[in-house]
Amino acid sequence: MKLWGGRFEEGPSEVFERFGRSIHFDGRLIDCDIRGSQAFARALERVGILTAAERETLVSTLESIRVDAQNPKFLDGLMDEDVHTVVIRMTKERAGAVADKIHTGRSRNEQVSLDTRLWVREEIDRASELLAGLMTALLDCAAKYPDAVLPGYTHMRRAQAVLWPHYLLAYFEMFSRDFERLQQARARVNVMPLGSGALAGSGFPFDREAIAKELGFAAVTNNSMDVSADRDWALDFLYAASTIMLHLSRLSEDWILYSGEEWGWLELGDGVTSGSSLMPQKKNPDSLELIRGKCGRVFGELNALFVTMKGLPTTYNRDMQEDKEPIFTAADQLNASLEMARVVVDSAKLHVEKPAAAAEDSWVVATDLAEALARSGTAFHQAHQIVGRLVLESVRNGKKPADWTAEDLVKFDAAFKPEMIALMKPSEGMKTREIRGGTGPATVAKALATARERLASFTK
Repeated sequence: MKLWGGRFEEGPSEVFERFGRSIHFDGRLIDCDIRGSQAFARALERVGILTAAERETLVSTLESIRVDAQNPKFLDGLMDEDVHTVVIRMTKERAGAVADKIHTGRSRNEQVSLDTRLWVREEIDRASELLAGLMTALLDCAAKYPDAVLPGYTHMRRAQAVLWPHYLLAYFEMFSRDFERLQQARARVNVMPLGSGALAGSGFPFDREAIAKELGFAAVTNNSMDVSADRDWALDFLYAASTIMLHLSRLSEDWILYSGEEWGWLELGDGVTSGSSLMPQKKNPDSLELIRGKCGRVFGELNALFVTMKGLPTTYNRDMQEDKEPIFTAADQLNASLEMARVVVDSAKLHVEKPAAAAEDSWVVATDLAEALARSGTAFHQAHQIVGRLVLESVRNGKKPADWTAEDLVKFDAAFKPEMIALMKPSEGMKTREIRGGTGPATVAKALATARERLASFTK
């Protein structure tokens, strides 16, 4: 069955038929296509194209197809052009000639926009739920080790001491922005295109707002040509998905390092790691490596659709059939990665003594000392020089911060006060960082509580 053909003397070649067929990937839109067609049947009744009985026949027939389509093998072996053709063909087989009316005043251009928007909207909701779950896991992990100290890094070198919850809250902030991006993308997805026709608007006076309300859309589109040409909303989703994957990849990289023997800070659960077929001792962070690897796939899907759209003239072009596989792949990889990441975080155990020792054995306290000198009246540039010389002296002599005494410190430079020796412990210097957003213990405790409140507001 074709939804077109009267103008043609011959049918498409077998090669073109095979080349243009999309049922093998757009079949996953069948539930959305049926729901959209049911709403359209009701709209056709309101403008007098269908009688109440005809509308009921079509709606109930479509519902029967929808129920059958829940079987994962429902579309196996079908050779229809696309999912829209499948639905209309089956509707005609079950309902008879009345099915020929279902496409009155409707174009596949607007139909595919509708179906894909419905599908993406639901995937955004699923991704948002999974993202909130991961954020919950991060906060729970932070609460397990509220006082744990670790070195923060810049340039992959130990920089300043921070609390473990402060470190995890950094990712909470990243994912908070990601949640916001998903909701912004959803708002642009959640606009109803039916009534736009192929590009010039429908020739029938459909109540577009009523269709939108029935299908749960917040608004209707404003320009029929834009509807036919628009995939900005799909790119918005792909960008939001890519940014989430970027943040997941960075978290994965951190934890791959932190759980390795050279760091030894984290222990990942057996359920999220794997062994080696040759080396009996191995416990590999495969779950995190897979998340990191899948990041590239999602980036690629954004790039693929972006490049596909860049040179297209307004309005619809068949190139746009290539929008679906990037969307489907990105959504699948995003949601799987979010689900995996939460399980990893739930499984992780922090060996608090190891990052604490890494902080204490290094000179992450140097900035604390320089700032203490500045507070006592030494110009910061001079304070920086003094502490730099202290570090150099220590490195030359193999001394750690804990090896210095108050007497040694004052003897090294008179600018030091005996009480500044307390700052040789990383946990003491953090207490000076109670500014909002800092790693001071009281500030971090408040930030954790606020994060819980923010997360609750996301999921209302």
